[in-house]
Amino acid sequence: MTTTFITGANKSLGYETARRLVEAGHTVLLGARDPERGRAAAETLGVRFVRIDVTDDASVRAAAENVAAHEGTLDVLVNNAGVLGTVGPVEDYTAADISAVLDVNVVGLVRVTHAFLPLLRTSPNPVIVNVSSGMGSFGVTQDPARVESRYALPLYSASKAAVTMLTTQYARELKDVKINAADPGQTATDFTGGLGHSVAEGAESIVTLATIGPDGPTGQFLDRSGSLPW
Repeated sequence: MTTTFITGANKSLGYETARRLVEAGHTVLLGARDPERGRAAAETLGVRFVRIDVTDDASVRAAAENVAAHEGTLDVLVNNAGVLGTVGPVEDYTAADISAVLDVNVVGLVRVTHAFLPLLRTSPNPVIVNVSSGMGSFGVTQDPARVESRYALPLYSASKAAVTMLTTQYARELKDVKINAADPGQTATDFTGGLGHSVAEGAESIVTLATIGPDGPTGQFLDRSGSLPW
């Protein structure tokens, strides 16, 4: 049985990923910051809820200890928790605005990965999936044929560029763990105001990377159609 922990899994892409992995036979641990929403989502899916606030060291450490005590191991970590951050005129952005986005999307990812890595290393096939975005790709955002080229989201895009780079660099260092970045594409969630393809389609790349075998890729940036430019 494959045990999978997903952060930010009480709604949208995280929830759909959890649902799909339950269908695939995974033992899913649903991580969320809000206990009420997290428990409700976990109950609906028939999985176990683990509270985690990716911006808080103590919360992340407690979540890892919780999994160690109950499951004793972890096979797949999906770093899904993320925020869009401030959207508006670029001259209005402050240091506090970018710090808030980076704390969740980038520092939070590092915090969670660090805490759960010892558990992952007890697995015969440890896998990490970092949910990134085409909005963090230089190639994608400069391609007029791509929808991402029509938007300007400096803070979010910078954070997701960092996520993808962290993924490739971690993959070089962590030879015993497969670690990849997934781009859900423009998905109809609260992030996009309901614009884009379905959440089911958005979750495809995440689910694909969460279910790779021992011969699967590492250090890759993929959407549901294949590899993406950096």
